[in-house]
Amino acid sequence: MSAVVFENVSLRYGARTALSDISSCFTAGAVTGIVGPNGAGKTSLLRAALGLLPLAGGSIRILGRPLADWRRQELARAATYLPQSGDAKWPMLAEEVVMLGRLPHRGAFAPPQAADWLAVREALGRCDAADFARRRMDEFSAGERARVLFARALATGAPILLADEPAAFLDPAHQLHLMELLREEARRGAAVAVTLHDLPLATRHCDEILVLHQGRLVAEGAPAAALSDDTLARTFGISALRVRDPESGRDTLASFRRI
Repeated sequence: MSAVVFENVSLRYGARTALSDISSCFTAGAVTGIVGPNGAGKTSLLRAALGLLPLAGGSIRILGRPLADWRRQELARAATYLPQSGDAKWPMLAEEVVMLGRLPHRGAFAPPQAADWLAVREALGRCDAADFARRRMDEFSAGERARVLFARALATGAPILLADEPAAFLDPAHQLHLMELLREEARRGAAVAVTLHDLPLATRHCDEILVLHQGRLVAEGAPAAALSDDTLARTFGISALRVRDPESGRDTLASFRRI
């Protein structure tokens, strides 16, 4: 099922076009990677999906309903968003930050219930951050903060998870762990969309890949097809060495050179 559907979506910042005539979808039960050079429109696509940016044209449907028909709290239960997060140096305990992910499930000013605290503990544990619970965000490294903020997104338990560069500040082991968690969310039926600059990570762990360039969708499909030699050359200005990943059985990108 298509959980998020873009139909001829265009978006502008003033006179600059950020997205131009995008038609695609994020599928339930799959991890969709969104890749492209800097300024390609990756973040704009995620923010548009949540109604955070007004469209210049086209339409978006969430779980079969027009985006405009969703109330904000209702949408917050249906879709969770993890923005780029390196500067989240808040004087809050990590468990308090993760609890923010439970706000859509509670009434205004209602205190957390046992189910909320259980979701917080489980999310921190899944992100290898259980020991961070009583530490403040402004005490963490960028990578540690990224793990806490990802736990906040998981705590919501939404059927749609949109993550913008969640691997940016993580060490290699935690990058792999992050992608495993995204795949776990997809296996439970969630539609997962993640922007990435690490193309080998994308080819190894994503089911589908959208390639954006200058606000346009230039390729989409299974990783090997979407990131073809021609697309790598035209979009990124690189060529790649491809190897067979023994764990996934996929052809993945191993190393690059500029053209």
